[in-house]
Amino acid sequence: MSEIKTLYKFDENFHLKDWQIVNDDVMGGLSMGLIQVNKEGFGVFSGHVSLENNGGFCMLRRNVERMPVNVYIKFLLSVKGDGKRYAFRCKSGEHQRHTYSYEFTSTKEWTTIEIPFKDMQAVFRGEELNLPNYHGDYLTQIAIIIKNGIEEDFALEIDKIEIK
Repeated sequence: MSEIKTLYKFDENFHLKDWQIVNDDVMGGLSMGLIQVNKEGFGVFSGHVSLENNGGFCMLRRNVERMPVNVYIKFLLSVKGDGKRYAFRCKSGEHQRHTYSYEFTSTKEWTTIEIPFKDMQAVFRGEELNLPNYHGDYLTQIAIIIKNGIEEDFALEIDKIEIK
């Protein structure tokens, strides 16, 4: 079994430029998400999802330098949420248009969400594709998205994202 490798740990060394917020305004929507670090040192991805103007999502993503991950089998997310459904996504290539996605429901307690690579489905703009699930060879991007089809406020605390 492979070691655990930390992909990102939120702490006092957090830099806003490490992460990018992508709201549905890229397609005319009015949703608004943001990332910040709370006084406990955890990342907080929060905001409001609006369905106006065909909107409906907020995403937090981070590009990583292309790295082989073939000795690992799963992602580990240490999160505390609001009971809402989110999806963790990743990309295996810099120029890849689709992502691999895994939905999870947050809880109001700190939880480690285990996401087996083999359970991450290929999606593009929210639609499942007829492609194999994530094969776990390379990693170039990680992301968390909320897109539940309802107007809602959200807040997800994130301690760290790892692979094992």
